Amino acid sequence: MIETNNSDWRHSVMPAVFTWLKESKSGTLEIDLDATKKYAAEALKIQGKGGSRMGGLVGSGTLGENSYLSNEQRLTLLKALSDVAKEYNVPLISGAAAETKEELAKIVEDLATVGVDTVMVMPPKTKTAPSDDEMYDYYELAEATARNVGVTIMPYNNPDAAGYHAISTDLLRKISALPNVTALKISTIDVSIIETLMLENKDLKVLAGVDTVTVHAGLAGASGGITGVGVIFPKASVTMQEHVLNGEWAEANKISQALNSISYLDGQPLLMEYLKLAMGIHHNDIAGGLRTYGIKLTQQQIDDVHARYTLAKERLEALDLL
Repeated sequence: MIETNNSDWRHSVMPAVFTWLKESKSGTLEIDLDATKKYAAEALKIQGKGGSRMGGLVGSGTLGENSYLSNEQRLTLLKALSDVAKEYNVPLISGAAAETKEELAKIVEDLATVGVDTVMVMPPKTKTAPSDDEMYDYYELAEATARNVGVTIMPYNNPDAAGYHAISTDLLRKISALPNVTALKISTIDVSIIETLMLENKDLKVLAGVDTVTVHAGLAGASGGITGVGVIFPKASVTMQEHVLNGEWAEANKISQALNSISYLDGQPLLMEYLKLAMGIHHNDIAGGLRTYGIKLTQQQIDDVHARYTLAKERLEALDLL
């Protein structure tokens, strides 16, 4: 087991790793567990300039092809990533969403069996927005189920994304008081939501989920974050978080600006396809970066990602952060 110097993973940045795919003998795509584990381990082993590392591992999330995986594929993937998380002594985190609270409870139970430590719980996947009472009941059962199976939950508010129901600030405050809620994940460029929550409860742990606002979220009170860009440039991501935690805002902002061209992609509808391609470019495996169950990118989109990646790499090289 590799020791980590993060005493509380919620005060760190965590990589939302990509699920690497390969062609099977029949020509269909299947999960490449070895490559996925390798790239996850590489992100976790890199240290920032201050000596810290990533504090957790996020698997089978939005960037991990989650929307396209069967339940069996997902559990197999997470079981494999659990080995990596244990090696680096960090928690394994994965997401869950369902139409009903009963379906959600079953997912939480399943995730616990393959080594997931914390479940990011997204709002109900219903066509119409649930009432606050229905939303609270949904999270309350998830929390109770998590407590029974020995894991924690992280309610996930993603109001900027299409297809997700926003969770009101009042409801987030109420949900956060449930015993087994370890943190909130807030994925929005509107960091005033984080600021409002922190003003009312300075002990609350909030993780930012959009790479473009890492520094701004830290200023608003976020204790850490979950990153996609940091899988590609882990030294830069960890070092930026070190500066944020130390209140060294000017230094943190230099790194944020260096990452700007590629962080922009994290806020786009095709963030998984874009950032996975950037990862492929970074590892001289463009074919692998384009291998996805998702949307096939146009040549214009591919060229744009390449240009954004190259610009970020040049800026980070100047800061000795590659």
